[in-house]
Amino acid sequence: MQVIRVGSRGSALALRQTRTITELIADLNPGIQCSIEVIRTTGDRILDTPLTAIGEKGLFVKEIEAALLTGEIDVAVHSAKDLPSEMDDRLCIAAFPQRICPADALISKKGSLKSLPANSVVGTSSLRRRAQILAVRRDIILKDLRGNIDTRLRKLDDGQYDAIILAAAGLKRLGLESRITELLDYQLCLPAVGQGALAIQCRADDPICEIMSRLDCPETRCCVTAERALLAGLGGGCQVPIAALARIVDGQLVLDGLVADLEGKAIVRKQQTGDTSQPDELGSGLGALLLDSPAGKLLEAAHNTCEPKDQGAV
Repeated sequence: MQVIRVGSRGSALALRQTRTITELIADLNPGIQCSIEVIRTTGDRILDTPLTAIGEKGLFVKEIEAALLTGEIDVAVHSAKDLPSEMDDRLCIAAFPQRICPADALISKKGSLKSLPANSVVGTSSLRRRAQILAVRRDIILKDLRGNIDTRLRKLDDGQYDAIILAAAGLKRLGLESRITELLDYQLCLPAVGQGALAIQCRADDPICEIMSRLDCPETRCCVTAERALLAGLGGGCQVPIAALARIVDGQLVLDGLVADLEGKAIVRKQQTGDTSQPDELGSGLGALLLDSPAGKLLEAAHNTCEPKDQGAV
C-alpha cells in the first residue's frame, strides 16, 4: 500500500481541514494510506506580536513548503488565503477542493455590527477587516486578536472583547457555526484572497500531483486563480488592506477587488467580468485597473512606509 505523507499545521482547524482531505484521498484511492505530519510554522510560534509587525512572507506556509522541497512530506494542505501570491517554481497547487463560505463572520455579545454600542471593543488580526469595518463604524474600537479559533472565542467569552471577527469557513469546518452572530455582507466586508478555500500543494514534478488533482473543483480553481492574480498584480501585503472575491454568475466570472488605507478613510472598490477560461487575465486586468485609480496612490503610500509583505494569514 502506498503511503502519502501530508503536511499540516497543528491547530485544530488545520488538522480538521487536513483530515477532511486525507479522507477524500482514501475514498478515491483505496490503495493509498495517508499519514499526517504536523509542522509548526513561524506564525504558529509567534503569538504575542501582530501579524503585520512580524514582517515575513508566508508566515503560515514557509516551513511546510520547505518540508515539501526536501522530501520530508509529499503533500501539503493549506488554507488558500495563507499562500503568498508568489510560489517556488518547484511547487504547484495540484487541487483547490470545493470552497465553502468565504464570508467574514461577526461573533458578538451585543448583536449585529450595526447594533454594537459606540466604543465597543472588536477583535481582529486583519488590517483588511479593520479598514472595512472602520469605514462603516468609526465609533468602535478595533483591538488586535491572535491565537487559534478556540483561543479567540475564549478571549471573547472572558470579556476581553465585545465582538470578534473570524472567517466563517473556519467556524463551519469546526462545527462552531452556531457561534456566528452575523455573516458580514460582501458589500460591507469583502473577504481575503482565497478565503474559504483549501489548497493542496505538491512538488511540481511528482506523480502524486495526478492523484491530488482528482480533488480539484474547477469552479473554485477558477475563482481563486482570479483572486490570486489580482493580488499578484497589486503587489500587496499585510500592510495594505486588499480584498477580493470572484464568483461565477450566469456562466461569467465576476471579480470584485478592493484597496483601502489603514484607517478605512479611503476605499477603492472595482468590479470586472470575464470569461471563466481566463481567470488570470481577469485578475491581472482588474489589478491594472485598480493601480490606475486612486488605489494606486494608496498602495504607493503604504509601500513607502514599510517593506512589502504578502497578504497571507488574514
